[in-house]
Amino acid sequence: MPFLVAIVGRPNTGKSTFFNRLTHSRRAIVDSTPGVTRDRNYGEVAWEGRRFVLVDTGGFEPAGGDTLVSRMQEQTTLAMEEADAVVFLMDGREGLTAGDFEAVERLRKIEKPVFYVANKIDSLEKEDLLLDFYQLGVDHIYGVSAEHGYGIGDFMDELVAHIPAEGALDAGPEVIRMAILGRPNVGKSSLVNRLLGEERMLVTEVAGTTRDSVDTILERGGIKYRLIDTAGIRKKGRISHRLEKYSILKALKSLAECDVAIVLVDAIEGITDQDTHILGYVSDNHKGCIIVINKWDLVKDDEKRKKKIMEDITAATPFMAYAPVVKVSALTGYQVNRVLNSVNEVYKQYTARISTGKVNQALKEILVHHEPPLRGGRRVKLYYMTQTGIKPPTFVVFTNYPESIHFSYERYLINQLREKFAFDRCPLRLILRRREKSERLGNTKKT
Repeated sequence: MPFLVAIVGRPNTGKSTFFNRLTHSRRAIVDSTPGVTRDRNYGEVAWEGRRFVLVDTGGFEPAGGDTLVSRMQEQTTLAMEEADAVVFLMDGREGLTAGDFEAVERLRKIEKPVFYVANKIDSLEKEDLLLDFYQLGVDHIYGVSAEHGYGIGDFMDELVAHIPAEGALDAGPEVIRMAILGRPNVGKSSLVNRLLGEERMLVTEVAGTTRDSVDTILERGGIKYRLIDTAGIRKKGRISHRLEKYSILKALKSLAECDVAIVLVDAIEGITDQDTHILGYVSDNHKGCIIVINKWDLVKDDEKRKKKIMEDITAATPFMAYAPVVKVSALTGYQVNRVLNSVNEVYKQYTARISTGKVNQALKEILVHHEPPLRGGRRVKLYYMTQTGIKPPTFVVFTNYPESIHFSYERYLINQLREKFAFDRCPLRLILRRREKSERLGNTKKT
């Protein structure tokens, strides 16, 4: 198992900036709004030949009646229980607070290494501010600036000294990357929780609870999956807060990085224009896709309603005809196991390779059945075809007049490839390329 380090601390002490500094990323949202990092965000860190997993948590919130605050405290506690070491981050500029004393009392009770770090200390002169923190009664306070990098190297040297050699991360088998997409409050976090079997995401009835994208590794049947729960994609005109806008950009980035997108649709509301826009993003990025209709338990006894939902999805998304549809209830667990089964099927096709010999044999059969129509009195020839890539399977056709091939014939070629090579559950790309004169003479260029 990898060595796990959890970052905890009061809101707005710089935990997300610290996380991003150590993981060399901008994966955790950095914002001055308290409580922005509501869930646990995982990232890998390498330093001096040692590697570990870093967890960015929601943090210690002051006690109060806010349900979301109490849920964040639970998430932080769970992260501390999972971790092999804890980094307690404080605000060096603000100084000690009553909340820091309260948190340290909790940290004294855990039997694992705890590193006390004062953030926003960006110079030797400001290290004098550390003296105040020794009132906590701890042996050492590390002064760092997560924003500027000051003191990070010295701190990391001390941290990795506590990581055993076997704590190095194993590359392991291939991981299927999945983005969980959908409108706010459609059940994305509930689906992740059901798949994981624990309450890793914050699940409440407040739309937009999952502000940041949180990656989690899941293993089933020897197959590893990376789950990305996103903030939900809103229409551009409805984004009123800069934080929400940045979350959406991160969600789109998660889509760009995934292999298979799981797009949730609410069974009660049916497919909406916004759902169609989300599916359009998936299609534009040539990603594998599964349409998951959530809350199916609420309509499964209504035959008329079920029929209408399916008809509406088919009518609204003709460009996603290849995407399997899975009907689930994330709340009750109804048919949730089918989600990963469908992911496996889609991923198998999404990464499939067909030999050039088989591809060209198929092309011959296609041409016998239906040659390209004449364009402007010119005969269009398709010389040969080859697969040049996967994710999605990409095929290049060499022809004398690529600009003369009508889009309807391109669609015909794609449909034929689907039929002949069982690509019925993933997107395909077809590229038309002009064959140069040198290639006609037998000097074929590599592509």
